[in-house]
Amino acid sequence: MTDLKIRELPDEKPVKMTVALPPDIHRDLLAYAALLSGSDWTMDPARLVAPMLRQFMMSDKGFARARRKAKAPSSGK
Repeated sequence: MTDLKIRELPDEKPVKMTVALPPDIHRDLLAYAALLSGSDWTMDPARLVAPMLRQFMMSDKGFARARRKAKAPSSGK
């Protein structure tokens, strides 16, 4: 099987969002879903958006630094 970063999708209660994607991103999302689902083509590409965003945010060092800074208790001096 292809070595993909997204391997399985968690079964969680989703929060509904509507987004507009550029056509090239949509085509790539469809292609990724096809690779992930294999020969049965049953993967809904919309289910990939959350894990992809999570993976992106986890790999963004600037975001992680900003979150740690925001969560740090203030010194109050």
